[in-house]
Amino acid sequence: MTDWLLDLMETLGAPGAGLAIALENLFPPLPSEVILPLAGFTASKGEMNLAAVLLWTTAGSVLGALALYWAGALLGRDRTLALAARVPLLKVSDIDRTEAWFLRHGHKAVFFGRMIPLFRSLISIPAGVERMPVATFTVLTTAGSLIWNTVFVLAGYTLGENWELVGTYVGLGTNVVIALVALALAVFAGVRLAERRKGRHATRR
Repeated sequence: MTDWLLDLMETLGAPGAGLAIALENLFPPLPSEVILPLAGFTASKGEMNLAAVLLWTTAGSVLGALALYWAGALLGRDRTLALAARVPLLKVSDIDRTEAWFLRHGHKAVFFGRMIPLFRSLISIPAGVERMPVATFTVLTTAGSLIWNTVFVLAGYTLGENWELVGTYVGLGTNVVIALVALALAVFAGVRLAERRKGRHATRR
């Protein structure tokens, strides 16, 4: 993947880094914690302009996020509720609570979500489902993405040949996030199964 990214940046320059980040939003296996430090390292060698890298990678983040936003908007609330009704252990009331939470905290979720591994891309979908104003979504996404991108691009720029250290340490943080999500899902499933058992016992009585 590193070779492909290098070829892309050598061919297109800073816009290539932006394209890679746009694709990262749609295909999370392309991690930004690899793309951004590598772009910073490439800029440190004088092969790309640092300001252009920050501009294009942020533009790529916004374009990728908008694609997912519109996917959520096309899905819509009614289809989301219909899908939720088919998911085992999930209730429509869970979606209602999530919707209520997003309506209260959606601005913070979109802004800070751009700086959380795994959620960076996913947060765009509920924003689209809830039809957050596009202008608001774009401003919040741009601000959050600019912070995230600047930190990682500058880290790669500063570390130079050791830019891969960024991905190593961030990978540990990503694993922690994934573990916490898995734990939360396990607890949710356990609670919901316990509720079903109680319901069956009550029915038998």
